Amino acid sequence: MPILGPRALRGSAIAQLNAQELMKQVGRHRRSALGFSLVDMLATLAVISTVAAIATPSAVDLVDSMRLGMALRDVERELQFARLKAVSTSRPMRVRFDCPSAGKLRVVELIGTPAAPDANDADTYLTRCSETTYPYLPTGADKSRLTRPNNDGPIRLLQPKTTFTASASWAKKTLEFWSDGSVHADAGTGNPWPNIGSAGVTITLSRKGKTKNITVNGLGKILQDR
Repeated sequence: MPILGPRALRGSAIAQLNAQELMKQVGRHRRSALGFSLVDMLATLAVISTVAAIATPSAVDLVDSMRLGMALRDVERELQFARLKAVSTSRPMRVRFDCPSAGKLRVVELIGTPAAPDANDADTYLTRCSETTYPYLPTGADKSRLTRPNNDGPIRLLQPKTTFTASASWAKKTLEFWSDGSVHADAGTGNPWPNIGSAGVTITLSRKGKTKNITVNGLGKILQDR
């Protein structure tokens, strides 16, 4: 048997080390190819389920709050639109709540006058809020700008399950804005409707146990919860 020199021995040792390192790498590759064990997967799923159970109620609560806030802003915009339209056109405008049904509202122009409203202006006249008759034409096909109303807004649908209430029951259905920016409501004392005063009316929007308010006073100032 030939005797190996120092260089040959070193070469042989290096080759053995390289072979061992290669085997280690192959072993690591095989272990990684096997993936997670069943125990690892069950533990991971348990952690994910726990985190999801904790986070879900908070996420649902956040979504509900956001939807209520969206409904609040929709109502506030309609009130602002009615006031600006009344002032800019010198025509009384009304915001009708729950018109024609719950969770809906519409800004309509008064066809008559505050002292003598037209029959089409009555809160009981739900056709005025019909979604299929927009824009509303009291005389059928007459679209003349001389024929009122000319400034009705579209039906606004609030977020589902959102309801209205008002601090004054007589102001729950309709608020009337005059050309001077003042706000009036039907107090059951006849026409014209009286000013709602400095205390005003608080309109409360409710959804899934949460509430937000909009306050309107007789001067037309509109404030909403933040």
